[in-house]
Amino acid sequence: MKQGIATVTQLADFSAFDEIIDVRSPAEFAEDHIPGSINCPVLDDEQRIEVGTLYKQVSPFEAKKIGAAYVAENIARHLRENFLNRPKNWRPLIVCWRGGQRSGSMTFIFRRVGWDAQQLENGYKIYRKLVVDTLAELPRQLKLNVVCGATGSGKSRILQALAQLGEQVLDLEELACHKGSVLGVLPDSPQPSQKMFDSKLLGALNGFDLTRPVFVEAESRKIGSIHLPDALIETMRSAQCVSIEAAFKARVNFLLGDYDYFLTAPDWLISRLDALRNLQSRETIERWHAYVGNAQWCELVSELLELHYDPLYHRSQNHNYTGFGTPRNFATDDLSPDGINALAQQIISS
Repeated sequence: MKQGIATVTQLADFSAFDEIIDVRSPAEFAEDHIPGSINCPVLDDEQRIEVGTLYKQVSPFEAKKIGAAYVAENIARHLRENFLNRPKNWRPLIVCWRGGQRSGSMTFIFRRVGWDAQQLENGYKIYRKLVVDTLAELPRQLKLNVVCGATGSGKSRILQALAQLGEQVLDLEELACHKGSVLGVLPDSPQPSQKMFDSKLLGALNGFDLTRPVFVEAESRKIGSIHLPDALIETMRSAQCVSIEAAFKARVNFLLGDYDYFLTAPDWLISRLDALRNLQSRETIERWHAYVGNAQWCELVSELLELHYDPLYHRSQNHNYTGFGTPRNFATDDLSPDGINALAQQIISS
């Protein structure tokens, strides 16, 4: 092994370092990064574009000259602003995209100072490979209980109630920042990148006691733009199902409260309804537009359930979840907070 080069073969190896410093650009760091790492870019987003353009359009030599100047200036600034108080025995891990010049530059300077700085061999790419490999196996070890129920059955709220009662819960929609349907987009809450979702998911899985059950909501392969790992989907689809059978009126009332943000953004709601044009007739879509214009929310939600969500749910559950054939059933006509807490208690005690 070369001096100053760290080889990581498992995710647990990252805990051996006092600090993880990611020197990639802010945009690269925002897409995904090693949990707990800090971003100290040696090239910011604009500088990275400038250097890359020079490299392609002028010459590698010209690009390296201006790049070296930027890197030296940025490392000096990070050293002054962030690291002057670090002790002599401090041992950081320096990370860039593939363990190249960006992380090598900071590692060299830090080692000249006297710190045992280590450059991550193969960079962020090795972390990403470890995440993908782990997500291909770890979900199969989970003892899942899949919470099923038609749209509006309060499944996400039930998961939250179960968590408050001390149960292990995997809330995929929270991790994905999406409610899992065409109307599931959350205003002002963009979804994470696929890579960031995978990192967040792995962090959640690593926190579970694998000897205890984990509750999760039934999902399709995609939550908005996010893809779930095959191993997780396969484990969910073969798991025991907990079926919530909520009364239709209770579901309508629940959705009116849970999606109340739509009521203040009718134009945005109409744009989401238009995404269903390939599935519903033109007359139906126009009627739903009229419901929005007239603030006929009960009518709109009722028809969305009857004509779109309920048929879709029955097709998908019967087809995809083997445990749905013999579920544990819990009926309710009360999806108020108290009613949801009571359901959670019943699920635990059954």
